Amino acid sequence: MGIPSPVKIKKGGVEYVSRVDRTNYYIRELTRAAMRDVGKFVRRHQLDEVRKLRGLKRKNKRPLRAFQYWVRKRENDLIVGIKHNTWYGTQQEQGTHKQPRRQILRKSVLENIDEIRKIEGQYLSAIENENKTQGLISEEEYGLNEKEER
Repeated sequence: MGIPSPVKIKKGGVEYVSRVDRTNYYIRELTRAAMRDVGKFVRRHQLDEVRKLRGLKRKNKRPLRAFQYWVRKRENDLIVGIKHNTWYGTQQEQGTHKQPRRQILRKSVLENIDEIRKIEGQYLSAIENENKTQGLISEEEYGLNEKEER
């Protein structure tokens, strides 16, 4: 989907230009871009915490696959989570009778609230400058096309 063009209406010798659709598009896309960066940041912090755990091998790729984030377009929200039935998800986050509760995901978010606000603010303050807005929005980074987003 491209950038909506302004709506021009001529009435009585006066031309009205409405850019409401363009502004709504920019706000929606800047919000998605901010959520994408927040998801990357929280996931990276979670992986750093997991790598500190005792007994984890350096070449183990399982933590990389267990922690993920999803930016949903239709619902316009961010989901950061741990895949179901993974050792890092069920046993480390929630705890079992063999493992203590570590709450890796919860701590990653709560310890970095200020940084999350900075990331969000960086994107949402760009609405004032249209050129900066277009530079921050890149649809290629989502890695999805229109068919996959549904």
